[in-house]
Amino acid sequence: MPAINIEDLTEKDKLKMEVEQLRKEVKLEREQVSKCSEEIKNYIEERSGEDPLVKGIPEEKNPFKEKGGCVIA
Repeated sequence: MPAINIEDLTEKDKLKMEVEQLRKEVKLEREQVSKCSEEIKNYIEERSGEDPLVKGIPEEKNPFKEKGGCVIA
């Protein structure tokens, strides 16, 4: 789909696009933030034990651990 340059459109075309977008948005099902945030919090807490960013990576499985040190003599 080619990109549309908004500056090249007439005011009528811009308004048509805006109305079209608003029609799409009004059909979306909305959820309360309080309900969604509670679900997200529960999801994160349930999986936090498996998350390497929270739990950490064991040294023997860490692919980024240094193989050897640098010795200056």
